[in-house]
Amino acid sequence: MSIYQLKIKLLSDTTFGRGDGVAGLLDQEVEYDSHGFPYLRGRTLKGLLSEECDNLVAVLPNDGTRENWQQVAADLLGSPGSTLDTIAQMHVGDACLPKDLREAVAQELKFDPNLKSVDILESLTSIRRQTAIDPKEGIPDKHSLRSARVILRDLEFMAFLHFETSPTDEMLSLLVAGIWALRRVGSGRNRGRGHVRCRLFNDQGQEMNEDYLPRFGAIEKQAV
Repeated sequence: MSIYQLKIKLLSDTTFGRGDGVAGLLDQEVEYDSHGFPYLRGRTLKGLLSEECDNLVAVLPNDGTRENWQQVAADLLGSPGSTLDTIAQMHVGDACLPKDLREAVAQELKFDPNLKSVDILESLTSIRRQTAIDPKEGIPDKHSLRSARVILRDLEFMAFLHFETSPTDEMLSLLVAGIWALRRVGSGRNRGRGHVRCRLFNDQGQEMNEDYLPRFGAIEKQAV
């Protein structure tokens, strides 16, 4: 099995939405674990990567190059209706805060009765409120006030990417390109939130960009 690390640094406040809120407090809550640590579900992260890879492949020349990379994407990320023979070779774990931090806080929660998981959540997040503006009157629309919890910028999350067999160079090339292209995540990503910087590292902690990032563009140029 091959394992890689995807690191996500938040460049702006971000909401890893879970699809519901808290009655009387929030219209949109973030995903968080039993200790109060926010995280991004692996299934959601895989969907974001798949979208970016599809967008990159879609602009390749339709002379056989695009079809080749569509197959690479299918091998890497799977395709709708996949069978055991066509299932994705890459499995994406949840993107979490550093393990040593989570373990240290978990120990504190055990021994400090005054420290609650909600305290951990509130130390890493804030609440943002916004309202819609009437375009004619220039004043807030009635009953349009919405509140959402955001994860504070500058935090870094990490997800493990698992391969049952060693990925090909083409897979890694597409994966690195897709990871670099992923710059917005979470709810409100089209309204200023969720700006991120993503990078891929191997099991030795080495960043995988110089060897793989240029290959996707270089292959495209050779095919033109």
